[in-house]
Amino acid sequence: MLAALLLPAAPLLAQDWNYRVRPGDTLWDLGTRYLKPSVPWEQLQAHNRVADPYRLPPGTQLRFPIAWLAVQPAPARVLATRGRVQVGAAGQTSLRDVIEGELLTIGQQLVTGADASVTIAFADASRLQLRENSRLRLDQLSRYGRTGMVDTRLRLEQGRTSSRVTPASGPASRYIIDAPSATSSVRGTVFRVSAGDATHSAATEVIEGKVQVGNRRGQRLVTRGQASRSLSADVRPGQAQALLPAPVLDAARLRLDPLPAQLAWSAVDTAAQYRVDVVRADQPEILLFAQDTAATTLTVPDLPPGELRLLVRAVSADGVEGLDAERDFVVRDQPVAPLTVRPVNQETVHSARPRFEWSQVSGAEATVLQIAHDAQFLEPVLEQESRSTHLRPTRELPPGSYFWRVASRDAAGHRGRFGQPVALTLSDAPVDPALQPPQAAKGQLTLRWQAGEPGQRYRVQLDRTGDFAQPLLDREVDQPEVSLRRPWRGTLHARVQYIDDDGYAGPFSPAQQIKLPCRTCYGVGGGALLLWLLL
Repeated sequence: MLAALLLPAAPLLAQDWNYRVRPGDTLWDLGTRYLKPSVPWEQLQAHNRVADPYRLPPGTQLRFPIAWLAVQPAPARVLATRGRVQVGAAGQTSLRDVIEGELLTIGQQLVTGADASVTIAFADASRLQLRENSRLRLDQLSRYGRTGMVDTRLRLEQGRTSSRVTPASGPASRYIIDAPSATSSVRGTVFRVSAGDATHSAATEVIEGKVQVGNRRGQRLVTRGQASRSLSADVRPGQAQALLPAPVLDAARLRLDPLPAQLAWSAVDTAAQYRVDVVRADQPEILLFAQDTAATTLTVPDLPPGELRLLVRAVSADGVEGLDAERDFVVRDQPVAPLTVRPVNQETVHSARPRFEWSQVSGAEATVLQIAHDAQFLEPVLEQESRSTHLRPTRELPPGSYFWRVASRDAAGHRGRFGQPVALTLSDAPVDPALQPPQAAKGQLTLRWQAGEPGQRYRVQLDRTGDFAQPLLDREVDQPEVSLRRPWRGTLHARVQYIDDDGYAGPFSPAQQIKLPCRTCYGVGGGALLLWLLL
């Protein structure tokens, strides 16, 4: 196998790289710039039959044998990571976490965990995305001096990759991915490679351009929209077959703003499942979210801000991924979300129209309030906007468990991201004012009850019959107490209503009874006893 893989190298080294002469070029300068130190410029003169090495006609072509060109290491650079990604020497168990921006060299390996990915860039600006549960070894990372030609060779030992390869700038430019059962070589294309696993064979899927897939048993040319499966290294790669078509996104059910995003698409015949990716729109090799699902709907809970791209593709029973359905969208981070003030998390509110409060955000023109039964806000029950730092729903909400969150909107109408959801419970049970026993002094009866929120006022009613049709007392007060001339006797019914500073009045509390002893009974009884004793 090693001999078979090395066979293409011989004709490659026998090829020439062509250079077009520019004004002022000399063979001595060109030799210093492009040739190995062991190759004198006189060999280049003889190879091109140049009569005067110091007078080269501009526009003429010089041929540089590939074997004579200087070769330097060309490290790859880590562009982005998601989840846990580790790096170490190939074949070693000692690994460390990858750092964005660091350089990777020949002989290193990358390992991604579950729900993780890494994007790396090579010297010619080609990019590779290594997906979750994958292992990749960097076998060759070199460039031919200043020619622009780069030689990249990678070994995918486990998992999946997606590559966007810069078109070749010369005969020595190579981009090769070795999988356990086949090798995929390209010179400018977009394609995916799977190493295969216990249930699926290796595969090469071509999105743009064409890819040569081969092993010691033969070659296959795979073009745009096709895939070739490789069962083993002892079997020639399979015939190229069409990729499954892209699903059709359901515009009626698709909601990308606000988050969480609600995704929906039509089913694809023969699809076993679907792959959903969210990537950067300007750098689609940088993966931000990924999930496999057998359903045709999915919720994406959170995403970083920026211009993003949704990708949805069908996956066959053989594990071959099809063409992408795409949709670009924007997740905004400005203006920032306000801080929630009240109700606080897990608070029980005894109102069908509770008051929501939040902090003021600089640069925000308005605030958007959302209320839902679930923390992901899949189906908000209310969305309302306010230009102040508080709001009360325009309609009553049934008792139950809810979540609420707020986002800011700027003067241009752009809405930022929503803040964290806050849980609350709405109850239709009236607030218990916790009436204290009445106090009587100097002919006055004083009632006190539990204070409400700062700024609230109170309406208290007293009634003899309990139907409050004609209350004995109906008064609004600023403090949680009321005083009145003490009635002579009987039973009073009392109830309290809390009134917010915006004028909203909650329901009255349940009526409570106050029994008053007869003020004259003691005096009358005592006078009768004294008269009897005198007789």
